[in-house]
Amino acid sequence: MSENVIQQKLFDAKKIKEDFPIFRNNPDLVFLDNASTTQKPQSVIDTLSHYYENYNSNIHRGIYQIAEKATAAYEKSRDKVTKFIGAGDRRSIVFTKGTTESINLVANSWGGQNLKPGDEVLITEMEHHSNIIPWQLICERTGADLKYIPINEDGTLDLSNPDKYFKNKTKIVCVIHQSNVFGTVNPITEIVKYAHEVGALVLVDGAQSTPHHRVNVTELNCDFFAFSGHKMMGPTGVGVLYTKPEILEAMNPFLGGGEMIRKVTLEGSTWNDIPWKFEAGTPNIAQVIGFGSAIDYINKIGRDTITDYENELLKYAQEKLQTIPGINIYGTAKDKGAVISFNLENIHPHDVAHILDTYGIAIRAGHHCAQPIMKKLNVAATNRASFYIYNTLAEIDQLAEGLRKTVELFN
Repeated sequence: MSENVIQQKLFDAKKIKEDFPIFRNNPDLVFLDNASTTQKPQSVIDTLSHYYENYNSNIHRGIYQIAEKATAAYEKSRDKVTKFIGAGDRRSIVFTKGTTESINLVANSWGGQNLKPGDEVLITEMEHHSNIIPWQLICERTGADLKYIPINEDGTLDLSNPDKYFKNKTKIVCVIHQSNVFGTVNPITEIVKYAHEVGALVLVDGAQSTPHHRVNVTELNCDFFAFSGHKMMGPTGVGVLYTKPEILEAMNPFLGGGEMIRKVTLEGSTWNDIPWKFEAGTPNIAQVIGFGSAIDYINKIGRDTITDYENELLKYAQEKLQTIPGINIYGTAKDKGAVISFNLENIHPHDVAHILDTYGIAIRAGHHCAQPIMKKLNVAATNRASFYIYNTLAEIDQLAEGLRKTVELFN
């Protein structure tokens, strides 16, 4: 499908790109590291500046006008998130620094309270380090055992024998929604069904899925869902933990300090209502408000439009890259996001990324915070190109041409 046809069918990506100051300031930049972080539209940047310039103040504390305005804007973002992921109850939305903190919150607050020797935590070999290390730490602390669902050669989970992994001893299942290495979109509804049948809870790492696909946590029926603002054109330093309210009510606080309390005496303290019970201290106010603006921007474009456009980009990129001599592409799942991990034969990934950078093309090279996957693939690292709504077919052509020149340099 030609670029003109895609643009007529969906939207003009070149026009979208004009909303992003970084591309005005770096007109030759081809940014293909969107699985790591995304660029910010002018509307998000303006929202941050407007807060600092006009009503910078703490929230939930002051009774003066700008404090009340800041509180209202912060809480309005919570309402936007609630609707965006289909949560239904705003009390289920906790603002954190990002997906990593959200998962650590669950591991420490829920895991520290509920896990004991003999229990099992089930994760997968596909996980980002952020969904491995917190569970390793809490299992070491509580005596619970950490188990893994293996991955197949095509970058999908091996769910051929679920009874082997989902057991009565399984207390929580933690799984990435979309792989940051393969792009594989995992069958969360199926996994939730297996887990709930044995009485286990489910945490979904939605850092890679939420920016690119329509997510509805009520339909998924997961118990926890974590994601980050900076991967969906929002500011850094803000993330979300969705938790079913009855579970959140029963959990102990993660951090202690201001705002998360109801009453403090020298003898003891009581806790605030959810979700504020889990938002100790001064939060990242500007970032949360800016995140609300990013959600507005995504909603304006339309999530289905984003998904459809990215699917076309992925299809085009796969066809183009498969023509590169000596390329090895990892992850061929049928249900896949706009991420391609690859290596060029006999060329180190860091060399590939460095050479592409000289052509203005930014891709990721390394283990992608997923060293168990690299071990499974028997490689030290891979290159990764990941796409978003401001990328174009012409940029994919540039990537392919840059890779061809790289191959020629080493031959």
